[in-house]
Amino acid sequence: MKKVSFAEFGGPDVLRLIDAEEPHAGPGEIRISVRAAGVNPVDWRIREGQVLGAHPTRLPSGVGLDAAGVVDEVGEGVDGVEVGDPVFGEGSSTYAEFAVLGAWARMPEGLTFEEAAGYPSVVETALRVIREVGVRPGQTLLVSGASGGVGSAVLQIARERGIKVIGTAGAANQDYLRGLGALATTYGEGWAERVRGLGRVDAALDLAGSGVIRELVELTGDPQKVVSIADLDAPESGVRFSGVAGSVPHALAEAAALISRGRLHIPVEKSYALTEAAAAHADSRAGHTRGRRVIAV
Repeated sequence: MKKVSFAEFGGPDVLRLIDAEEPHAGPGEIRISVRAAGVNPVDWRIREGQVLGAHPTRLPSGVGLDAAGVVDEVGEGVDGVEVGDPVFGEGSSTYAEFAVLGAWARMPEGLTFEEAAGYPSVVETALRVIREVGVRPGQTLLVSGASGGVGSAVLQIARERGIKVIGTAGAANQDYLRGLGALATTYGEGWAERVRGLGRVDAALDLAGSGVIRELVELTGDPQKVVSIADLDAPESGVRFSGVAGSVPHALAEAAALISRGRLHIPVEKSYALTEAAAAHADSRAGHTRGRRVIAV
């Protein structure tokens, strides 16, 4: 089978499309014929060799955590899913023709495989950081870097829970944020003052790692009311860095329920072929994403 892999840490150019042995589902796992894989910032952070305790890496390594596809192998002890079922979920080395998943859910009706591949890690992260930052219904949550996949999910899930949201993004994505129910403003000089003009901020999330931790602490008045998923230096300011996943099966079940009720939609901004994985990583790292990027297999 074809699989994207890297044998050394570095830039996107270390990625190679190789011929590899097919993986097989172990106990409690399934294997899918991959139709699409999600492109997440954690993918290129791992490839660069960033120290991420939740994702120790042994070289050579495959790439990718999220995928959607068709079940073609069911491991021992697994029930409720059969060969031929369309599923989306999280596993390892998902930029490949076949991948093993450790957590999955049946794809909601009406989703394409490319759309479904964009949800697993994104929704898990959104649910986790909303919980960790402790924001409650009736309060206001500021989301820095709100137009990407996690931001898109956070805005919609928070609004569903009765939380007011303020989002920052580039000028081209202001209408997109408003369409998700957020009060929107742009990055750049004076952004914190623009946020103050939109109202009180009770809690804040840093999703882009663009050097805004100090301002987020000032806006909330308390580093304990700020969580970052993108700035590894955040703890130096007393801010929690969230990098360890919670319950992925729970997140997938909630994602499927929200999608089925029409309460969650994350658009696919761009789809890439397996041969274009390096370009997908370069684009993801550059930011300014509206929704998700995926690899179509």
